Amino acid sequence: MTILNPSTGPVLRTTYQKSVAAYWNDNPNDDRVNTKLGEVDGLYHHHYGIGDPDLSVLTGPEDTRQDRIVKELHRLENAQADFLLDHLGDVRAGDRLMDGGSGRGGTSLMANQRFGCQVDGVTISEYQVGFANGQASHRGVADKVRFHFRNMLETGFEPASMRGIWTNETTMYVDLFDLFREFARLLEPGGRYVCITGCSNDVIGGRSSSVSWIDAHYGCMIHPRSEYFRALADNHLVPVEVTDLTAATIPYWELRTKSELATGVEKRFLTAYQEGSFQYLLIAADRVGR
Repeated sequence: MTILNPSTGPVLRTTYQKSVAAYWNDNPNDDRVNTKLGEVDGLYHHHYGIGDPDLSVLTGPEDTRQDRIVKELHRLENAQADFLLDHLGDVRAGDRLMDGGSGRGGTSLMANQRFGCQVDGVTISEYQVGFANGQASHRGVADKVRFHFRNMLETGFEPASMRGIWTNETTMYVDLFDLFREFARLLEPGGRYVCITGCSNDVIGGRSSSVSWIDAHYGCMIHPRSEYFRALADNHLVPVEVTDLTAATIPYWELRTKSELATGVEKRFLTAYQEGSFQYLLIAADRVGR
């Protein structure tokens, strides 16, 4: 059944979108890693981490070792979100931001805490909307941070209403040209879009069994690196900074192999990163023209 939103019409527009939404709505606790990490401080993410881990967590009393690893993994995923927010540019309290594919809302809450501005998160999972709005209420910021059951390909928000937009490991579930067309519509002139994503190497990524495995495991469609820049250029979004975070994320994955929360995906990610077929990228781009 197609679900309707009064602002946007149908939210779930394809069989694929319905399957992605159903996964999160029907299996909300299947994501044990991010759920457990979020319990550390109430910031629940759906992305990975960057930075140099404190490997002293691997030493010390055995009975608390796993708790120390969880806290360190969460510190690294918070560091990733902070790095993304660092690149949103000059954001003021009166501005409005949007989190595309907002998940359980961790980065949106961090953005409000940092900038004091309004943040709107959008996701096609009704479970995630309810969970994230509950977190905003618990933190006393529900008047400033709101999560919506909307499709980020067609949000229904007003044109030029956003100072900044970000996506954090969500672009592999959508067509980039459609996505950036909507983001260009939403951004005010000079507004900033920031993306952190895994993307395949244009030369060897298509031949990598590890990249193919990741794609199949998560039910996504990993885009080649070059496709991001083509889609940005087609939609008046000009990159102002590109940072390869591959080397910065490998230590996170290595530490995750030591955790009881390891799921088996760690080896595939490490192989893909280390062989160069897969890259972890930050792109910051400004909206030019109208």
